[in-house]
Amino acid sequence: MAKRLIEVFTAGCRVCEGAVQQVKDLACDNCEVVVYDLNKKCDTLECEAKAKAYGVKSVPAVAINGKLVDCCNNGIDIDALKAAGLGQCQ
Repeated sequence: MAKRLIEVFTAGCRVCEGAVQQVKDLACDNCEVVVYDLNKKCDTLECEAKAKAYGVKSVPAVAINGKLVDCCNNGIDIDALKAAGLGQCQ
């Protein structure tokens, strides 16, 4: 079974760090967590392309299996992330 891809978009700030830690704490063995710090950019520009494709308008933001989770307008909504599959090992 393929792992669930959890992508976290941040700006490297303290608020984002807390959100990243929450996501990592909730992730199970079936979750692959990838963190993109949009302030640092990435060598391949993949992070900027993904943020644009997913429609990221603010950070922190979380995408699960290629779909931006509608959870992150006012901080991380843990219940919305769980409903989208975070931490579900099936």
